[in-house]
Amino acid sequence: MNIAFLGLGRMGRELVPHLIDAGHRVTVWNRSPEPAQSMGRRGARVAATAAEAVDGAEAVVSALFGPDAVREVIVDGALPFASGAVWIDVTTVSPADADAFSAWAADAGVSYVHSPVIGSLAPARAAALGVLIGGEHDAARTARTVVALWADPNKLRMLDTPAQAATGKLVANLALAVSFEGLVEALRLGESGGLSTSQVLDTLGITALAPIAAMKGGPVVAGDFDDTQFSAALLAKDTRLMLATSHEPLPAVALVSAALEDAVDAGDGEKDFSVIARPR
Repeated sequence: MNIAFLGLGRMGRELVPHLIDAGHRVTVWNRSPEPAQSMGRRGARVAATAAEAVDGAEAVVSALFGPDAVREVIVDGALPFASGAVWIDVTTVSPADADAFSAWAADAGVSYVHSPVIGSLAPARAAALGVLIGGEHDAARTARTVVALWADPNKLRMLDTPAQAATGKLVANLALAVSFEGLVEALRLGESGGLSTSQVLDTLGITALAPIAAMKGGPVVAGDFDDTQFSAALLAKDTRLMLATSHEPLPAVALVSAALEDAVDAGDGEKDFSVIARPR
């Protein structure tokens, strides 16, 4: 398949090699040149513009920073989508955004499928991500042949609409954000009560917080947040989408969102989101 891939952030750079290795013809575009050049060395064709990348593509995959970037690059970009092309949007967006992009695509003669991923860079590299797929049946089936390349088959979920997939992604990231806050507070409580850090983490290993303790306990204890698996800026954007989407208060999300915004304001937006555990 002739596939255009727009957006080569940390996650995009992990997904593109799966397409190349599967034998697809991949053309990449990114705002800054070096990530695109690195994918070019990996075997992709590098386009100078998003329009050049999309021209003639049967499928277009977008993995951009957020809904504003999607609007700027795609909706307002006058891209030469082929009639009947499938647009597979991996970007984390709100359900309202997904509805709007789907309507725009229908008017443009394009099939929109929202297919966000659940997981960080290591599972992306290992083709072990959770993947949600929401869209019209035939388009979703086509998209599945693409996104299955980076999915754990047991973690692939088909949903009825793009908006449902968008909501599912926000729910998954809410679980990540709130469970991490639980880890941080557990460490604070344990220290206050006389437990060592290792004792707290060992105790959490037999609780519902075991996965997040295993994932982020080491960096938090070491105070090293430079191995960015999921940046503070990205999760801050996602928590804003959660708060804007929910009809009911999300107090735990609001707490984490404020901490993430503080980290971004302090210049730590590109560090791993676990940086919010650092005392300020």
